[in-house]
Amino acid sequence: MKVFVWPLVSVVLLCSVLASDAAIVNYRFVLQDKEYTKLCENITILTINGQSPGPAIYARKGDLVIVDLINRANHNITIHWHGVKMPRYPWWDGPEYVAQCPIKPGQRFKYNIVLSDEEGTLWWHAHNDWSRATVYGALIILPEEGDSYPFPKPAEEFPVIIGEWWKADVQKVMEEFLANGGDPNNSDAFLLNGQPGDLYPCSKQDTFRVTVEFGKTYLFRLVNSIMNNIMFFKIANHNITVVGSDASYTKHLNSDYIAISPGQTIDFLLHANQKPSHYYMAARVYASSGIFDNSTTTGIIEYAGNYPPPTNMVVPKFFDFNDTSASVKFTNQLRSLADKKHPVDVPLEVDKTLFFTLSVNKRNCSNCVGPDGDRLLASVNNITLLLPSISILDAYYYNIPRVYTPDFPDSPLYKFNYTGPITPNLEDPQNGTRVLILEYNTDVELVFQGTNIVGGIDHPMHLHGHSFYVVGSDIGNFDPKKDPRRYNLKDPPLMETIAVPRNGWTTIRFKANNPGVWFMHCHFERHVSWGMGMTFITKNGKGRNARMAPPPDDMPKCT
Repeated sequence: MKVFVWPLVSVVLLCSVLASDAAIVNYRFVLQDKEYTKLCENITILTINGQSPGPAIYARKGDLVIVDLINRANHNITIHWHGVKMPRYPWWDGPEYVAQCPIKPGQRFKYNIVLSDEEGTLWWHAHNDWSRATVYGALIILPEEGDSYPFPKPAEEFPVIIGEWWKADVQKVMEEFLANGGDPNNSDAFLLNGQPGDLYPCSKQDTFRVTVEFGKTYLFRLVNSIMNNIMFFKIANHNITVVGSDASYTKHLNSDYIAISPGQTIDFLLHANQKPSHYYMAARVYASSGIFDNSTTTGIIEYAGNYPPPTNMVVPKFFDFNDTSASVKFTNQLRSLADKKHPVDVPLEVDKTLFFTLSVNKRNCSNCVGPDGDRLLASVNNITLLLPSISILDAYYYNIPRVYTPDFPDSPLYKFNYTGPITPNLEDPQNGTRVLILEYNTDVELVFQGTNIVGGIDHPMHLHGHSFYVVGSDIGNFDPKKDPRRYNLKDPPLMETIAVPRNGWTTIRFKANNPGVWFMHCHFERHVSWGMGMTFITKNGKGRNARMAPPPDDMPKCT
């Protein structure tokens, strides 16, 4: 990895949000086209600094990271710093036409990544079209100087990013399925740190490998950058200990597998306690419905020492691809560390209660290839998001009319048996660019309810600008009288992305204390392309530190 670091610089605009001992770290990102060879074929893809995955960013809690992005490709781009709250500075959050206009070829933009209470593993990725298929990397936030992990220091650390590969131009893959109204083509391989692994053709020599020493403990920082699938992950013959997720520490969870959603991160410890040999680490799809790639990507754990390498390595045995119980069980076991140094601050009293249905929909179409010849869409509360031609943040800040309407509903317009048989009149959603406005410091409870419209499926939901506590989840319809009695308000996990189970519900709580415009969407890329997203606007509070900051001078323009 090549990192460009320059001397400390002064950023007057941000002085008020930086701790006095925080550092300013500089990186230079160049977006460019680069030819890659994988699975025996050359493909030209978008890359950052000629790499995919792109450079890992390392910083400490509370630092300011400045990334100077230069677009030398023939494609628009924006970058999202996934899980970074950006307190008061939504201008650098990244989602196209929500927080900013795209950075066009030949342009540059300086992102200021304002770190606050995040500590652990996050990631960054493109947030326009399907560019994130190749434009992504790890964002690793270490403890403050002089502080330590809440577990013994590992011998070494390894970022591991699960990705995927198309033997095609990904932009054309996106354009084709949006035009024909059906599902996108599957990728041709899954990847670990950019490599498919030796179960795929032409890949043995480039398989990702990690060397460990018997008796030592290692920290792995796992990121799921897959476009459309939750993934199971295992290491043959080894158990792991989960210690964090989404840049928040968790109680130790001992397991022999991980279920990880697109957008989510999992930090885990590997104890190198098996007979010195070579062992596969592997990832494979969990898919509750739909068409998917059932192949397995692998890397190799190699124990140091003199021993004959195995003639055949055993691939870890996975659950059935549609084992919802295994995925839900893993996620529901996560708990916040909840100790004196890492307290839980879940809202115990709620000011505003929201109920959002998540649905895959369809609409009549004369030449489409979706179910029954219709066009596939997706919605929140039966509203399919239409993005405007300028950013919602610009429209809000500059008071530009007729870009959005402030009437996103608190609950679905029609109440029905969400997980039961569905009548056809519920399948066709409304189109709209609606936002939901929150008063500053509102304590919010949001229930996500998956529906069975056009067949149920999991939905990994991601909220920008906030972390949230996951206080409850189950299969079936949410019962507002009974289910809140089972909420975990003692040590719920603190997340930014949570998988809502197929035909089930998940409740989150958060405080709307970050003024600005914040996107919320499903992290299955096909679902957000079909319209499964909405926007919150949190109004300014009293005092300078409770007000959204002004935009930087170099904000990209839409015209």
